[in-house]
Amino acid sequence: MIESFLQYLQYEKSYSSHTVSSYHSDLLQFQDFLKQSHQEFIPQNIQSETIRSWLMELRDSGISARTVNRKLSALKSFYHFLLKQGLVTIDPTAKINSQKKSKKLPSFFSEKELDQAFANTENCSNFEACRNQAIIETFYQTGIRLSELINLKDTDIDFHRNTIRVFGKRSKERIVPFGESLKDFFQTYIEQRNQETERTTPYLYVRTNGEKLYPKLVYRIVHNTMSAVSTQSKCSPHVLRHTFATTLLNHGADINAVKKLLGHANLAATEVYTHTTFEQLQHIYEQAHPRAKKRRNYGN
Repeated sequence: MIESFLQYLQYEKSYSSHTVSSYHSDLLQFQDFLKQSHQEFIPQNIQSETIRSWLMELRDSGISARTVNRKLSALKSFYHFLLKQGLVTIDPTAKINSQKKSKKLPSFFSEKELDQAFANTENCSNFEACRNQAIIETFYQTGIRLSELINLKDTDIDFHRNTIRVFGKRSKERIVPFGESLKDFFQTYIEQRNQETERTTPYLYVRTNGEKLYPKLVYRIVHNTMSAVSTQSKCSPHVLRHTFATTLLNHGADINAVKKLLGHANLAATEVYTHTTFEQLQHIYEQAHPRAKKRRNYGN
């Protein structure tokens, strides 16, 4: 049964060889659990309670919720296949829900770190230095994604209104404002670019050969700049996007406005930043309010 299931995944569902291998390993692990419990691997006889016991054992052994959910997904897919083939009549995984994942708060750079980054960056004496400055400032001032920055074109910039037109996920268009400092970066960079490169594409940011940027290069630019001033374990374009959102919320921006600027489809994706800002506000409150840490002495 397992072999037929794996062939189904590979040839009919077109799953990657990595996924097929992972599902195979998960099913074999479940088989081993049954053997240890003195049970046979007979799919039509397996009860929901048995599967729940396996999942609990996995969690108790320290395996992450994400990995446990993948193993459950393998079993669910297996039973879906068996039902489709008429090999079982009941799916014991149907009422078993995925494990809740612990939410990781987004990392972000402090305003002090950003100030240091711009202070440490070379002046616009050459094309690359100027471009790299402009890229960092674009991420920080607009919160756009890596793919969105790479696909920006000169025609997407409105210098009269200080806005850029961004095409996000599923080509959804949004307009994002920017400040005067970024306007200066744009204009200086474009002047340098036009003087020092022969641009072969309509895209705003290009390499020294005039061709479009690629993700690894942009990541390297951000990482090299920010790792010099920050203790964050990850110094990436996405952390700059987190920083944009966190900075706006820390300074009183409406969460719905931040949602629109980020291009989020729903508010839940934006609300994760409120946890970070609340922690910061709580710290500020405890440091600043004279009675935040005082306890009343009632005596004994």
